[in-house]
Amino acid sequence: MKKIILLFTCFLLISFTSIANAKKIRIGTEGAYPPWNNLNSAGELEGAEIDFGKEACERMQVECEWVTQDWDGIIPALLNGKYDIIIAGMSITEERKQKVNFTDGYMTDGARFATLSDSGLANLTIGDTTKVNLTDPSGKEKAAVGQLIAAFDGKTVCVQSSTIHQNFVDQYMSNVTMKLYQTVDDHNLDLAAGRCDAILADVGSIIDFMESDGGVNVSFTGPTFSGGVFGEGVGGAVRKEDTDILDMWNKVIADMSADGTTAKITEKWFGRDISL
Repeated sequence: MKKIILLFTCFLLISFTSIANAKKIRIGTEGAYPPWNNLNSAGELEGAEIDFGKEACERMQVECEWVTQDWDGIIPALLNGKYDIIIAGMSITEERKQKVNFTDGYMTDGARFATLSDSGLANLTIGDTTKVNLTDPSGKEKAAVGQLIAAFDGKTVCVQSSTIHQNFVDQYMSNVTMKLYQTVDDHNLDLAAGRCDAILADVGSIIDFMESDGGVNVSFTGPTFSGGVFGEGVGGAVRKEDTDILDMWNKVIADMSADGTTAKITEKWFGRDISL
């Protein structure tokens, strides 16, 4: 009987501790990926995911603390307990699912190449293919990928490290030189300076760059990519044991999607609805 009482007491303590911890959630973000998340000139976090996270926390009635973390170490820092969830433009991929659990997706944006407008690579058209879904590509989509890769033969493609964009170049573009960068701002600067022939990043991130002074001579090229190595949209990442936090976020993600809140946030920051 004493053992039963002891076990029951331990169960109650664990449950109460879990509930108490859920009243304050630490959110890890990069703070260097506009318009998803970014530190502005005043050192304050802003962006679509910051508005999204603040609204989610208000609805969950929890106190949220934002923690900035370099992208390369963002999953290890989660696993080491630096924060409780990653909200950082992170695409849901099978590779990452081996380490973390993802919430339901809340936003999605395709990936695309960009180059200098006066480059011979600018504004490439691949037949009439404007979108390529790598999850189950058609014959036309496969042909478009092949033509694009051939056009980039021998060129230098710059991407942020430890991203789906690096994964695409690794898997499909052995005929190019790939340069890796810690942040998108770093590879944007190198593109503008002519040290890259092209960059590959999310469409929204590139548009944000194009609208800055440094990106006025930048153009998209080739189709918009989704699926496959590019994942299943953007979601929050949590430790596998934190099922209570996962459930809380999934409920609020569904609510914000259903009432159009996420759509309004993405329209504000991206100029278009990229909500899921």
